[in-house]
Amino acid sequence: MAKSSRVSQAVRSARNTLVWLVVVLAALVGLNWVAVAFQGGVWTPKLALDLEGGTQVVLQAQLPEGASPSGEQMSQAVEIIRQRVDASGVSEAEVTTQGGQNVVVSVPGEIDAETRARIESSAMLEFRPVLFAEASNVIQEVTPEMMGMEPGATFSPDPAGEPADASDPVQVSEQTMADFYAFNCADLSARTEPAPKDQPMITCDSTGTEKFVLGPVEITGSNIKDASNGLVTTQQGATTGQWAVNLEFDATGTEQFRAVTERLYAIGATPDANTGMPDTNRSRFAVTMDDVVIVAPTANAVITDGKAQITNSSGSFTEESTKSLADQLKFGALPFSFETQSAQTISATLGTWQLQAGLIAGAIGMALVLIYSLLQYRTLGLVTMASLTLLGGITYLVVTFLSNQEGYRLSLAGVAGLIVAIGITADSFIVYFERIKDELREGKTLVTAVEHGWTRAIRTILASDTVNLLVAIVLAMVAVGNVRGFAVTLGITTLIDLFVVVMFTHPLMRLLATTKFFGGGHPASGLNPEALGAVYRGRGEFRTSATAKKAKSGASSEAQRRQTIAERKAADLAAAGKSDES
Repeated sequence: MAKSSRVSQAVRSARNTLVWLVVVLAALVGLNWVAVAFQGGVWTPKLALDLEGGTQVVLQAQLPEGASPSGEQMSQAVEIIRQRVDASGVSEAEVTTQGGQNVVVSVPGEIDAETRARIESSAMLEFRPVLFAEASNVIQEVTPEMMGMEPGATFSPDPAGEPADASDPVQVSEQTMADFYAFNCADLSARTEPAPKDQPMITCDSTGTEKFVLGPVEITGSNIKDASNGLVTTQQGATTGQWAVNLEFDATGTEQFRAVTERLYAIGATPDANTGMPDTNRSRFAVTMDDVVIVAPTANAVITDGKAQITNSSGSFTEESTKSLADQLKFGALPFSFETQSAQTISATLGTWQLQAGLIAGAIGMALVLIYSLLQYRTLGLVTMASLTLLGGITYLVVTFLSNQEGYRLSLAGVAGLIVAIGITADSFIVYFERIKDELREGKTLVTAVEHGWTRAIRTILASDTVNLLVAIVLAMVAVGNVRGFAVTLGITTLIDLFVVVMFTHPLMRLLATTKFFGGGHPASGLNPEALGAVYRGRGEFRTSATAKKAKSGASSEAQRRQTIAERKAADLAAAGKSDES
């Protein structure tokens, strides 16, 4: 009764798991249907540059006559432009240098005006004083009271004509403040023209949580000599555990920054005439890239030596965030801008034929795996084929969803990652099936062998898939272009492999183990105990037969053929031991 109860429980568990599998498949189909029906998506993955073609833009560095950019400067330009392309939602783009002075940007499909403007705009960093700042969720009509004026008063530039300095709030008109309060940070990406350098600007930080009215540009990124991150230290040399960004300016930047910090520090120390409190907003300066604020610290001292340190009082700075900020400050400090030399449509470098060849290669791989599985595992090989078919279907749905929602494009390298997954998945099934056969050789029934074999196999499968997933993650982090596409598909299929084995293959084996064909050990099932050389004892022992006797004394010819190298060595050692005893 206890054994029958365990079998019934395993069957119920297997059926429930398969029901959840159907739910997941329905959800994936539904998500893709929503994308197609309401979001302009398609039922096929979008193709990358090498398979579909696209648009190529050639940018030329603008330098004084006779000057040429260094290799490091061109590498910095490539990295910044690549970040811009990625930020626009375009994947599988290629950004390379050409001739030492040009940057070539190749984008799959048609390039929209917004992405093109993003690519072609200057990468110069700018330092602007903060005139006003507030949380980005404040969107309302401006009133005179909100601006610190009497009702009916007007807010206009100084009658004398010019502001006293870049921090003078007289630059901010009533219309500017009205525009500020009505401004939505989500609209910032729609800008295609850079803001004037000599006028106030309304913008937001890179996270969209704070918006600003900034004064004219006072320092450019070309005046940054170096930027790095590190831990804050005391005068005695001890670390405080707080991360910071260290800035160093050149001679011109040092003098400019001294004047800026001197003015901002004085503003922060002087009480406001209306509130009686210092204006903490106007004691800040904002560092912008592409007119977006990447950091807006407060001037807490007058910096005279050109060496500044940016810290965060809330403690939110980490090693990673300060490293990223330092790279932005350093790599954004390009001493030149770019001008578009040409923009043209390019054809696919590999095209439809290569895509078909890749798909044919995948089909051949699937066929070979099926043939091998049928020869090695007989009917059990059909379980492998069903699992591979399911993996292919889920992978197709996931890649299509990512293509519709995240802009992912499938390159030939990505197709290669999908083909590699066939071997990864087949390896998982082989591990599982061999563990089941090992349990059968020890005399267990198929129902018990499936449970015990799964316990042993899942550890190996998890270890193997973890290694593959780590490789995919590392490639995705350090690689660019098509190699990253390979990493993405490798990672996706590795996760789906584990999902299929857990949600389909194991539950299916649980159900098959209760059938007469597999559970009864039919010779065509691939799980025949006698053919595997199983030796049963007690009530479960087979009736004596020629095959069984040969199995007990050693192994049948079929079992010997199917033994692993380790099993054969163990059998030889056992035979040698018996020979010594005699």
